[in-house]
Amino acid sequence: MFAQRDAVIRLLGDEDEETIRLVKEQLRHQAVEHPADFVEFAQQVDGVARRHIQDILDQLQRQEAEGDFDLYCRFFDDAADVEPALWVLAHALRPGLDLAPYREKISQWGRRLAIRLAGAVSNRERVLVLGDFMAGELCFRGNTGAYYHERNSLVPCVMDTRMGIPLSLTLLYRMVALRAGMLVDGINLPGHFIARHEGVLFDPFHKGRILTRKDCEFILLRQNLRLKNCHLLPATPRQILTRTLLNLLHVYIISGNCAQTGLIESWLTALGGVLARG
Repeated sequence: MFAQRDAVIRLLGDEDEETIRLVKEQLRHQAVEHPADFVEFAQQVDGVARRHIQDILDQLQRQEAEGDFDLYCRFFDDAADVEPALWVLAHALRPGLDLAPYREKISQWGRRLAIRLAGAVSNRERVLVLGDFMAGELCFRGNTGAYYHERNSLVPCVMDTRMGIPLSLTLLYRMVALRAGMLVDGINLPGHFIARHEGVLFDPFHKGRILTRKDCEFILLRQNLRLKNCHLLPATPRQILTRTLLNLLHVYIISGNCAQTGLIESWLTALGGVLARG
């Protein structure tokens, strides 16, 4: 089909949408079977045809990224580090996004935080410094105005908007803190994910506010639940990734996005397990 370049270009410029759809479908099949030839062909077209070719390239890239994350889910276990999974997820849902600058930005923040932590002598002081840096200096905060949006669960998007949900903000706090030599655990509290450094509980969604056990009891009381010691255990990597996917699933369900709903459900099936959102 690539040998008939001029004919294909003319067909892609046709006014009939069905003709264009059929040609693009054939081109997609050819691109999968002969990727090198398709790339060479893509470099030879411009104008309207170029836009259609770019659509095909974007779709193939998206399918490859989605397949990569599906494979990641199938082999993911609690011995794995959750951070790489979050980057693979971001690539799957934003396949054209260059993630390298975001990783470097987190490393830069970690180095800056390490300097500020030098004067902290207790766990509580370290949590206060972390909260002041993330919420005060970098302006990360809970997105109360648009809570149910896809971008709140994707690390690069949260970094861009400086807003997220409890889980994504906790994960960012954790990623930055780790680069500064400070261990932060995610706590899988039902309905509201929180963080812990050693014995100090805190809430990244509310600017790193330090929490008492009574605060946690009140969070669960609003859901007619009673706080148990197991609620305050560190979340496993699988729990974190599952909860991230469930948050996305909820967003797509309420927005009526059936295609993305099906995609997330397939990833959850590959990963296994069902947990609470938040």
